[in-house]
Amino acid sequence: MSKLLCCLFLLYSITSFPQSYQKLHNKAIVIDTHNDVLSTVTMKGLNIENDLTGKSHSDIARFKKAGMDIQVFSIFCDERFGKDTAFKYANIEIDSLYGIVGRNQDKMMIVTNPKQLQQAVKQKKLGCMMGVEGGHMIEDNLNYLDALYKRGVRYMTLTWNNSTSWATSASDETLKKDSLPHKGLTDFGKQVVKKMNQLGMIVDLSHVGEQTFWDAINLTTKPVIASHSCVYNLCPVPRNLKDDQIKAIGKNGGVIHLNFYSGFIDSNYNRGKTAFLQKHKQEVDSLKTLKWANYEIEEWTAAKYPQEVEAYRPDLSQLMNHLDYIIKMIGVDHVGLGSDFDGIESAPRPLNDVTSFPLITKALMERGYSKKDIEKILGGNFIRVFEANQTN
Repeated sequence: MSKLLCCLFLLYSITSFPQSYQKLHNKAIVIDTHNDVLSTVTMKGLNIENDLTGKSHSDIARFKKAGMDIQVFSIFCDERFGKDTAFKYANIEIDSLYGIVGRNQDKMMIVTNPKQLQQAVKQKKLGCMMGVEGGHMIEDNLNYLDALYKRGVRYMTLTWNNSTSWATSASDETLKKDSLPHKGLTDFGKQVVKKMNQLGMIVDLSHVGEQTFWDAINLTTKPVIASHSCVYNLCPVPRNLKDDQIKAIGKNGGVIHLNFYSGFIDSNYNRGKTAFLQKHKQEVDSLKTLKWANYEIEEWTAAKYPQEVEAYRPDLSQLMNHLDYIIKMIGVDHVGLGSDFDGIESAPRPLNDVTSFPLITKALMERGYSKKDIEKILGGNFIRVFEANQTN
């Protein structure tokens, strides 16, 4: 009889587990702090109100299927935009989101404060937030920072890969360290951080150089985020956070939101990509002559040869290792999710698009995290930082 009961219990556990992780996922407030669909899909003429499966990682229907409650949409343009163009382009992207939400008010709403966030969750609408990715979009003008806040932007990444005149990026501090006119924040850069604290705009330290990181975290009076970054010690690339940086974010009360990009999770992916791009060097060089950005070339070639890219793609367990690493170092209150979907050419298997988000919840359950801790990781930690930044 005991053997029979044991078998029945095992069978029950196997059949009920999928339902239990999906149930927990649906109950939790799920927040993704970084998605590039506006710049890489909407601004190129595709409409996320349609089914874009196979063309993008995201669309409105798939956000719903993912159980997404709050999506922070990245407002992004690259280093080819600057004086008289970057701020304008940022506003066009913001206009596009307002237009999409305006046409889908039964499904979506703009969120600019914690009360609206809870309202979106209660009404089962996708709460749409905005974060500017790259301080070059304020064009060295604090009035532009103020204007972006008034339009609904609630975080700003101090730099993208390109440095500004007032803050140096991780890329430049690594590759151009001997030719930079300065490192870290200038006096104006410090004014930017102070102004962000005053407004209630979260300081985002993804993409920034180490000196900029330390200047900013020693100056801010509010909790920060890294909206889409991983662990340097597990994958040593300039965009990832070193142990002392991770500890500093924990001490600050901030949150590190894990990036799903394969190249920030697994060094083997980067070696595979280098060989892949070399194999297709003729096409890559042709696109370079057309002034394509490196990230555009990588996305294009990956889309053209998906089976080749699949061969060196990491798996979900490797992303979860980054999460475990941070939690063991600074605790479960300081980690979240910032997928970078529609801004990356590869995520770990089987994270193929936004509908894969429930698999994160499943993996968290499999690793023994409690319901309370999973709810923090999926969105609760970001809400805490959002509330802290909105309080004067």
